Amino acid sequence: MSKTITVGISDLNIAKAPDILVTYALGSCVGICLYDPAIKLAGLSHIMLPTSEMNHDAKQVMRFADSAIPLLLKKMEMAGGSRARMKAKIAGGAQMFAAMSNSSISNIGQRNIKAVKDALASLRIPIIADDTGKNYGRTLYFNAADGMMRIKSANRGEWTW
Repeated sequence: MSKTITVGISDLNIAKAPDILVTYALGSCVGICLYDPAIKLAGLSHIMLPTSEMNHDAKQVMRFADSAIPLLLKKMEMAGGSRARMKAKIAGGAQMFAAMSNSSISNIGQRNIKAVKDALASLRIPIIADDTGKNYGRTLYFNAADGMMRIKSANRGEWTW
């Protein structure tokens, strides 16, 4: 029997098959799924902001793309995962505040997406599925048994990657 493991905002976790990781409230935040198919190991991070450069609080490391993704990778490697086998799927980064035009608040989703892509590229982890941008929130389910990412949106329905 599988269990569902919730990953909160500014949080991360890993799971082995048959468990499922889930994160809610992906608006401008981005969910990063890493998967090692050889050992059916899944990891999920829910980042809120692109960079930790102005942050000096070690307790906030999971909040930022540039610090959370390497931490998730390390946690997966400690559980037996291999970076060479890992693939990534990402979702979120919506523009939730369209009325604010091009302010720094309205484009945080795009900045988060870029930071996530940059972090994964620097770690040489390919992105094989990308459901980012647009203007709606998402709930993300990530299945450790098969590496499938399922997205649910209140007004848009449900789809898998």
